[in-house]
Amino acid sequence: MSSFLTLLPPLLAIAIALWKREVILALLVSLFSAELILLNGQPASAFTAVMERIVAVFADAGNTRILIFSLLIGALIALVRDSGGVSALVMWLEKKGWADSARKSSWLCIVVSVVLFIESTLSIFTSALVSIGLFDKYKMSRARLAYFIDSTCPPVKTLLPLNAWGALLLGLLAPFALPNSAETLVRSIPLNFYSWITLAFVAYTAYSGRVFGSMQESESRVAAQPGSLVSATKKRFFVLPMFTLVAGMIAIMWLTGNGNILDGNSSKAVLWSVMLAILVAYILLRSHRIRKHAELVKISFQGMADLLTMVTLVLLAIALGAALKELGTAQVITSIVGDFLPVWLVAPMIFISGCFISFATGTSWGTFAIMMPIAMPFAFAFDMPPEFVLSAVIGGGVFGDHCSGISDTAILSSLASGCDHYEHVNTQLPYALVAAGLSIGLYIITGLIFL
Repeated sequence: MSSFLTLLPPLLAIAIALWKREVILALLVSLFSAELILLNGQPASAFTAVMERIVAVFADAGNTRILIFSLLIGALIALVRDSGGVSALVMWLEKKGWADSARKSSWLCIVVSVVLFIESTLSIFTSALVSIGLFDKYKMSRARLAYFIDSTCPPVKTLLPLNAWGALLLGLLAPFALPNSAETLVRSIPLNFYSWITLAFVAYTAYSGRVFGSMQESESRVAAQPGSLVSATKKRFFVLPMFTLVAGMIAIMWLTGNGNILDGNSSKAVLWSVMLAILVAYILLRSHRIRKHAELVKISFQGMADLLTMVTLVLLAIALGAALKELGTAQVITSIVGDFLPVWLVAPMIFISGCFISFATGTSWGTFAIMMPIAMPFAFAFDMPPEFVLSAVIGGGVFGDHCSGISDTAILSSLASGCDHYEHVNTQLPYALVAAGLSIGLYIITGLIFL
């Protein structure tokens, strides 16, 4: 099969998303083209194959749980927002001086994302729910909120690898003759230039309040909009459901992992805990006679309806990822790394390859799995520090995970923040590209000096 044909589906997705600003259309066209290539150009069969590929997503229980969770989190957001609990929490945080300005509100969002480094979905939705009311109050755009969350969550997971990300990386390092895989992973942390630079950009934006590129347009639009906070009631209407959500996720991860959170089932944890949180919110609002049963049901379904577009994106992204895997797109992209490279170019080219793979496929873990067997032998062949090569693999995977239009992390960040997905990708990409460019330069300089 031609390399061009293999790369056509992700290229079409990117081109249509940029041209039409319609991500669902881009994903559908990309998925159809992938099936068309797999079926050797049979349009009728490709059409039915697209339907079956989407249906096959639900064959995996984990995928189904994530999709149901993505709908139910909309119900929870709507309930706690409409209850007045978010407004009460905002007022309390301001009174305590923890979030009485745009700068402090930005730092609060970042700190929550860092503290909850153990699980991605937990970090994303908790940060969003805590911060949405504050960002609205201080006229900061939802695009900025999505940027803060999405550019904090994946980098932190790799810099504090006491989570599933770390477990995965250790597993991928296991086949190689390393004296100590855990030590190699720890030594790669200071060399993970992309993650550090990305976090530095987030910190600078939070401190200075300055934004660049298309983010400025998003900020100017929100500045002209009136505030939309619901009248404050009691902060317990927000705190208790959120405590249930967070504590439930941790407890269920621990239970399903037989006492080891890292081995827990994250899809079960997020689904079961959000259902418990909705139940707590319902009981609170009924017992305090805030809303009638019929009103709470209506609010819940409206909240799910608000997120239906984003859930569709998640569904199509999963289906496209499966099609691209079968097509072998990632393997073609890895051919960017040639067999004959100067030693100082090995790490930069591994990083660039990882960026292309993760951006085209929308998966950091998939990128790690593909690139690790290719990259680590380079370290041994060129007598390079394995942690240096490992950091390039990790950085390349993180790049696409938080700025690819088909990345689940990027989609969930848009969903949780209430931001248009195209707007989120469009406003975050300039920051990611600059960070990637600086990372390439640092890999080259480090290679020239130390190798």
